[in-house]
Amino acid sequence: MEKVHMTPEGFKNLEEELKTLKFIERPEIVKAIAEARALGDLSENAEYQYSKNKQGFIEGRIKELESKLSRAEIIDITKLNGSCVKFGATVMLFDNSSEIEITYKIVGVDESDIKKRLLSVESPLGKALIGKNVGDEVKLHTPSGIKEYEVMDIKYI
Repeated sequence: MEKVHMTPEGFKNLEEELKTLKFIERPEIVKAIAEARALGDLSENAEYQYSKNKQGFIEGRIKELESKLSRAEIIDITKLNGSCVKFGATVMLFDNSSEIEITYKIVGVDESDIKKRLLSVESPLGKALIGKNVGDEVKLHTPSGIKEYEVMDIKYI
């Protein structure tokens, strides 16, 4: 099985989500299904159908989280260093087209949040940055055209 790279914070967040699903949302949805079932004809019972669909989603997400957590490879970024971009790096880029500097931290898929500048290692830009050094240029094909970045700085914090 393929390892799932994540930071300690990402692992903790997935564990918390799993606990919430198992011990709060799962019991609530079981109760909602029982209440909807008590209303009568299940074939035309929208509450029952909604609750069953939600139960399916919850059970699927529980299985997904258990799988990811069992395959997790937790990477302590504070113990990393180096001159090239790898998982956990905080990378300052210069966007050649807009002439602005932008900083991203390379994180696991489940941790990514572009608004917080947390870039998935599996994203097109994340993949393109891996192995790059300060001064290297990165060209990325996007729907709006080619984007060019220059790696300005790499830190492991």
